Order: sequence, then structure tokens, then C-alpha cells
Amino acid sequence: MIVMKFGGTSVGTGERIANVARIAAQVAQEVGSPPVVVVSAMSGVTDSLRRAARTAAAGDRETFSIVRDELEQRHRQAIQDCVSDGELARSLQAEVHSLLDWLETLCQSIYTLGELTPRGMDAVSGLGERLSARITAAAMKSQGLKAQTVEATEIIVTDDNFGRASPLLEETTRKTKARLLPLVEGGIIPVVTGFIGATVDGVPTTLGRGSSDYSATILGRCLPADEVWIWTDVDGVMTADPRIVPEARTLPQISYAEVAELSFFGAKVLHPRTIQPVAEEGIPIRVRNSFNPEHPGTLISNDLADSPLIKGITAIRDLSIVTVEGRGMLGVPGVAGRVFTAVARSGTSILMITQSSSEQNICFVVRTVDTPSVVQEVEREFELELLRGDIDRVHSQDEVAIIAVVGAGMLGRPGIASRVFGALADREINIISIAQGSSEYNLSLVVAQRDVDEGVRAIHKQFGLDKI
Repeated sequence: MIVMKFGGTSVGTGERIANVARIAAQVAQEVGSPPVVVVSAMSGVTDSLRRAARTAAAGDRETFSIVRDELEQRHRQAIQDCVSDGELARSLQAEVHSLLDWLETLCQSIYTLGELTPRGMDAVSGLGERLSARITAAAMKSQGLKAQTVEATEIIVTDDNFGRASPLLEETTRKTKARLLPLVEGGIIPVVTGFIGATVDGVPTTLGRGSSDYSATILGRCLPADEVWIWTDVDGVMTADPRIVPEARTLPQISYAEVAELSFFGAKVLHPRTIQPVAEEGIPIRVRNSFNPEHPGTLISNDLADSPLIKGITAIRDLSIVTVEGRGMLGVPGVAGRVFTAVARSGTSILMITQSSSEQNICFVVRTVDTPSVVQEVEREFELELLRGDIDRVHSQDEVAIIAVVGAGMLGRPGIASRVFGALADREINIISIAQGSSEYNLSLVVAQRDVDEGVRAIHKQFGLDKI
């Protein structure tokens, strides 16, 4: 059994949706069983939906109507381009019209109340997947396939953390098997809405922006699937961003741990939470290109055999490094805990941490947009220490970036860091801070943002990643 997810660019137009249907038909023929298909919203639709809701809450009674009309026109065009059965197309257009009427009514209520709750935003945000799933199923039917739309609210059960809900796997497994397996056994392709789920009480939720990959791996675990295929607009996981490094190559294979590191540090191929559900069960993921379906893509699994030293280099921009320093920190227990508790109160995630061996300073990296609130909370936490002079200051340096060098082949290998530092030194790039996890899968460096692209290219060339 194969679970396949198609992203927003793969279903961005009617022609592309028709291509998705052809891929599904080919896979069904190759594996001898209908795949379970998970779809994102058409590219850009979720942003439009969220804009409609936000402007309605801000007192704008016109934008959501304009968005509604634009979305109807776009989806009608997609239906025209991929659904050849006239009666089916008319029925689908009426259904799209009805769903968009519901959107307009909901936005009118948001406008009247002048308030947009996380629960309300989830209800609005998930509409794009509900529309694209219906059109994709209809495109499959137009090509002679058996297909049926399945709302993920029927099968993916989550907690009530609106905006970033987590699945309740026991309940989800039970509902997924009961709903999807009979369809597959009957030769029907289930077309499931990505991104969304529902609480135990049936209230719609979302799993976080860009999380249709996560939806697919949740279903892959619950069925369980033999593999999960993520169809996107690139040939697989690459050694670096090809916009920065034109010589970047597609990796034929990578481990769960390595791709999780790349994902966390900015690689855009997979949603950061995607790996967890299937890694625990050893279910492989393949990343493939829906515009180049003949390419085998990248296989993600537990296998680390014949692993090259470095698998990939990625970067996160628009960061700040915050430093807490003072001689009074030396040998005082609990300082680090208080720092990170203060950061947590600001609702900020820390991307990287370093501490001097003298214990006189702690440095950590956060997104620049979060820096003012982080500094404020840390200063509040250490208000007395700052007055006494035990802590000299809390300060930040903006316009920095993290370069992450990832590869299981680094484990136990001496000289990797020196080669990385040498490559940067040759380009006269200064390293501001360094961190390496105990797994030795990831070496992270903070550099000035102006140097990040050149640094990525230098390290990529140093390790010969253009020859993979």
C-alpha cells in the first residue's frame, strides 16, 4: 500500500491536477492496488483564505468577498481544465459555490464580531484542501478511475491545540482503517484532505502551516502503508538549495535523522514534523517530482549504509544571537534554566545554544522578529542580578544566519570541523558561534547574514557534494 501526498504546486492548476490523476493511475497499475492520495490546497489559496479572515476581523467587509470571487473563478477554471464529464463538472462547480458561500458567511460573522479566534482561523484555513480534494477526485473519475473524496476531519483525530494540533494516534488509527481500507480493497482511490483534522468532538483543526506532508505520514503509520511518497516540485532532497548552489545534486538516499536535521534548519522539502510518525515504525518515505515522475527521487529510511561524510548543507536567515554575560554567572547553578524559562515565557523557540567553558556567558539564537520580547523577558528574569552587577548585560546581534552541515558520516570522523572552518576561512568568512550535537550528525555555525550564501557554496565545494 502506498500513501501519496501532492503539494500545492502539484495541484496548482487544472492541468496539474490532471497530471496527478495520471500519476495515481500509473502507480495503481504498478503496485496492483489503489494508492491513498493526500492533497494540499492549490498554491496560494491558504494564504488568501487567511487574509480574508484577518481583514474581516480588522473591520474590512470587502476583501473577503473579493477573495471569495477570486477563489471561485480559479477553481472553476481548474474544473474546466481537468474534468471532462459535463454533468460531473456542473455538480462539482455547484459544490464549490456552496463551500465558498459558507466561507463568505463565516467571514461575515468574523467581521460582525470583530474577532478571529484560533478555532475560527482553523475553520477558514482548511477550506483550500476541501476544494482541491474534490476537484482531484473528479479529475480521476474523468480519466476512468474510481475515486472518492475523504475529509480528514472524519479520520484524523487531534487535540484542541488550534493552529498546530497533534494527532491522537489510537483514535486516528481506528478511524483511518475503518474508513480507508474498505475503499482501497474496493479498488477506489481515497483522496484525502491534507493539513486538517478534528477534535474528538468533531471541531475542525489544522496541523500547522505546510503540514500536508504530516497528514500523509500520519495516515501511512495508521494504515500502515509500505511507503509514503511525497510528490513536490523538485526531484528529491538536495545537497543544498539549488538557488544558492547551482551544482546541488539530488540525494538518492538519506536517513530519517539526517533529513530531520535538514528540515529543522531550513530545508523546504519536508515539513519538520513529517518524519516522526513513520520513523517510529520504519516506514520509508520517497520524495519525488510530480513534474518529472520518471525520476526515482530520494528514499528516506533508517539505512545509513555507505553514507558519505556530508549529506546536505542548509541555512536559516533573519536570526539574532542573544548573549547573557557576567562574571557573577560563574559556578552559579540554575542560571541556564532561568534563561531558557524566560525565553519560553516569550513563546519563542531557540534554534541553537552555546556556552563558554568559563560559564561567563550563554549565547542562543532566535528569529529576529522574536528578539525584542526575548531580551525583555530575560532582563526581567535577571533584574536583581543586573542591578547587583552579577550579570553585566543581555544583548543581541542581528542580521546573522545559521549554516547547518548535516551528515551521519561525520560520526566519529576527525577533521570534519577543520575542513568546514578552512572552507570558510578561504572565503574570509568569520564564524560567530559554533554548536554540534552529541549525535555528531549536525555541525551548526552562526555567520553574518551577508556571508551565508557564499559560506554554503564554499562548504558544498569543499566536500565535493556536486559529485554525488
